[in-house]
Amino acid sequence: MNAVVLAVGAMLTLALLRTHVVISLLLGALIGGLAGGLSLSATLAAFNNGITGGAAVALSYALLGAFAVAIAKSGLPHAMADIAVKRLEHSSGHGRLKWTLILLLGGVSVASQNLVPIHIAFIPMLIPPLLYVMARLKLDRRLVACVITFGLVTPYMVFPVGFGDIYLKQILLGNAAKAGMDIRGVNVMHAMAIPALGMLAGLLCAVLASYRKPRQYSLGKIENAERTRARVSPKSLATALAAIVAAFSVQLYTGSMIMGALAGFLLFLATGVVKWRDADGVFNEGMKMMAMVGFTMITSQGFAEVLRATGQIAPLVQTGAALFEGQRPLAALAMLAIGMTVTLGIGSSFSTVPILTAIYVPLCAHLGFSPLATVSIIGTAGALGDAGSPASDSTMGPTSGLNLDGQHDHIRDTVIPTFLHFNLPLMAAGWIAAMVL
Repeated sequence: MNAVVLAVGAMLTLALLRTHVVISLLLGALIGGLAGGLSLSATLAAFNNGITGGAAVALSYALLGAFAVAIAKSGLPHAMADIAVKRLEHSSGHGRLKWTLILLLGGVSVASQNLVPIHIAFIPMLIPPLLYVMARLKLDRRLVACVITFGLVTPYMVFPVGFGDIYLKQILLGNAAKAGMDIRGVNVMHAMAIPALGMLAGLLCAVLASYRKPRQYSLGKIENAERTRARVSPKSLATALAAIVAAFSVQLYTGSMIMGALAGFLLFLATGVVKWRDADGVFNEGMKMMAMVGFTMITSQGFAEVLRATGQIAPLVQTGAALFEGQRPLAALAMLAIGMTVTLGIGSSFSTVPILTAIYVPLCAHLGFSPLATVSIIGTAGALGDAGSPASDSTMGPTSGLNLDGQHDHIRDTVIPTFLHFNLPLMAAGWIAAMVL
């Protein structure tokens, strides 16, 4: 069996059996490296080389956690939650507030990719304060996870702005051109429109059918997770708003979540909303909150590097394509499935596309796919698995906010729901696009 398939399969199986995702990634990397012909020392060397690439991501999460705790200390999230609770208490029906909340989370998630490209930075600041409101509404957090993941993935797939500019123009079209394809006249939005509709279909299924029923959560556990009740004052609220604006502005200017979160945190210290003597405690609390996410992202980088070191990603693609030589429908399906397998393991669609493009472009040309269909196949193959991968920030991000009180399991409540509702319709829509474009 191909080492990449074996490693990803082992990692996913262990995760489904309730093995911690970090341990699953570690064991999956060892299995994949040894099966791919690497010695134990070479496997560990590749893993260690890979985890250095996750250090910046982990530090970003730690600083975001500290910034989120500082915002909580200011009282702004609680003030927002209190307003929502008062509306609950004075409203005869909760339906309108529920749908307003869903639309708000979806809108912010979409904006985080294109309009205000801050990616997952909003999650630890926005989601934890709303957990109490969600529990009062009996809103299924699996639905919230699907809404957020949809907003984190779909916009960069179809809109060439913000992160979409990086994915669609710089990575997808850029690598296709390097592989020898003439990209003149290729409308990337046209190529990815049908796959994006598949994502939308999955979201509608989650919202209107799968997770529509009320789900009970313990209010006591939420209250225990929020150990301190912040003092709300005009100064603290104004500082919190200014810190959020400063953090987002610095991130947009520098392109660094680290610098953005640091700027916001320092503003809290400078204004005295967070006392200097409390800075260590706030920072440590934030790091604890985001520790699992950070360590998972570091481990996933090591896992991905081991997969690359085996040298069996390219043979996997070539073998799958050769099996369906001359059979365009089956070849398209195989290319999409292989893309999903690679992305599930690596955890990043942005890293998957360059791996696939060099092989898929000449293969699609040989099979008679148009340039538009080729771009659609590669773009969809890369995005497949971003939703549903245990190691993707598109799933780790929602879990980091929704599991503050320990009532949201990463695998069962984020990974499996997003995999079922997005990867399956996305594969179907990508296959249709390959056939009709």
